[in-house]
Amino acid sequence: MVVTRRDILAGGLAAATLPAFGNMANAQGKQINVFAHRVLQNVSNGTKGGDVTQGFTKATDATVNWVTFETGPLHDRLFREASLGESTVDVAFILNTYATPRVASMFEPLDTYMAKDPIPDLGDVFPGLVKGVTLDNRLFAMPFRHASTGLHYNEEIFAERGIKGPPQTIEEFVEVAKKCTYTRADGTPVVGMILPGVAYPEVIALARAWDADFITPDMKVVANSPAMVAALTMIRDLYTAGAIPKNLTGMKAEDANTWMQNGRAAMAASSMSRYGLYNDPAKSQVAGKIKTTYFPVAAELKGKYEVAPTKVEFWSMAIPKNSKNKDLAWSFIKAMSSKEAALAAALNGNGPVRSSTYDDPRIKAELPYSEAERKVLKVSRVPLPAFDNAARAADFFKEEAEAAVLGMKNPQRAMDDLTTRVQKLIG
Repeated sequence: MVVTRRDILAGGLAAATLPAFGNMANAQGKQINVFAHRVLQNVSNGTKGGDVTQGFTKATDATVNWVTFETGPLHDRLFREASLGESTVDVAFILNTYATPRVASMFEPLDTYMAKDPIPDLGDVFPGLVKGVTLDNRLFAMPFRHASTGLHYNEEIFAERGIKGPPQTIEEFVEVAKKCTYTRADGTPVVGMILPGVAYPEVIALARAWDADFITPDMKVVANSPAMVAALTMIRDLYTAGAIPKNLTGMKAEDANTWMQNGRAAMAASSMSRYGLYNDPAKSQVAGKIKTTYFPVAAELKGKYEVAPTKVEFWSMAIPKNSKNKDLAWSFIKAMSSKEAALAAALNGNGPVRSSTYDDPRIKAELPYSEAERKVLKVSRVPLPAFDNAARAADFFKEEAEAAVLGMKNPQRAMDDLTTRVQKLIG
C-alpha cells in the first residue's frame, strides 16, 4: 500500500507485526532498528522517489529494519524502551506533541554529532521545525515530515459571489466568509467557513493571523492576549452570523472534510496536503474546484509577515540514550536529512522539511500550492510547546473556547479564566 502526504499526519493505519527482538540481535551483518509510523516507512520507499534509505545502506553496508505502530502505541513503546538499561531501538521517530522535556532527556543530544559530522546546510531546514525539537538550547531530534496549515477555497463558490481570489488579510477573510454564506441556485446551503470544533490546534491556526499563542516556548500562558481574544471574537461573530455551522462544537475533522468535498463550505483552514483529498474525483463532488494557498495575516501585521505564521505539526528522528548503535544511528539520520533524501521522500508523498526541496520542478508540478507552503513553513511554528500536562491544558482550552463561541462568556473573560487555570497547571 502506498500512502501519500494526503494521508493524515498521525495516520490511523494498522500497526505492523513486531518482530522478535531476539531474532534482530542474531541477524547477520550490521542492522539498524527504526521505530516509526507506517506512513514514514512508506514515504521512505515509494514509486516516484524510490528507496530513500539507499544513501545510508550503500555508505554503511547496513540494513534497515522498520518496526511500525500507530501513533499512540508507537510512543508508548518508545518510552518504555528508552527507560530500560539497554534497548534494541536505534532510531525513533517522534511526533512533536510528545517532545516534552522529560521525553527529550531519554534521547541523545545531537549537537556533538553535528559538531563532528554535521548535516550539510542545516539552515535549509525550516526554522520553526528545528526550534520545536530544541530544548535548553540542545537539538535532540531531526525533523523529517511535516503537515502545515493553509487556506482551501472553492473557486466556483467564490465566482458565484463575485470574489476574484483568496483573501489577503484576515479582515478580508471575514468579509468573504460572510458573503459566501448563502443558498446556491440548486438549493444547497453553503457556509463561508468550515471549522472542526474549537480545540486549541484549530483556534490557534486562525489566531496566528494575529501572531497569537496559547503558551509561549518559555512556558508563559498568554491566552488572554489581545491577539487570541481577537481570534475567538472573530470565530464567535462568524458563528453568530451563520458563516460557521451551528453544530461547530460537535464537528470532527472528517466532518469538515465532507463539507468541503460536498461543496457545502467555501473555505477551510487545515493541512495543505488535503488539497489532494478535496480534489480527488473518486471522493469529492468538487474535484478540480478547490484551490490551496496560505492563510492571510491581519492587515496590521502586513509589514512583519507576508503570510500568517500558522501552526505546523511534524515528525522527527531521535537516538535513544540506551541505544547500542549510536554512531550508526547518526549515519542514518544524517543520510535521511540530506537534500537528496528530502527530495526523494517528497516525491514519495512526504511533507518536505527543507526549503530547497520546493525548487524542484517535479514538486512544483505535483503540488500547485508548493510556493505558498514554503512561505508558510518559513514562519510557522508548533501550536503548543510539549509538556507533561499539555493534554489537560488542551481540555481547558476547549472548554473555555466553547463557552466564548456559544455566548456563555465573552471572549476576554473566557481567555482570562483559561490563563488562570493553565498557569496553575504549569506552576
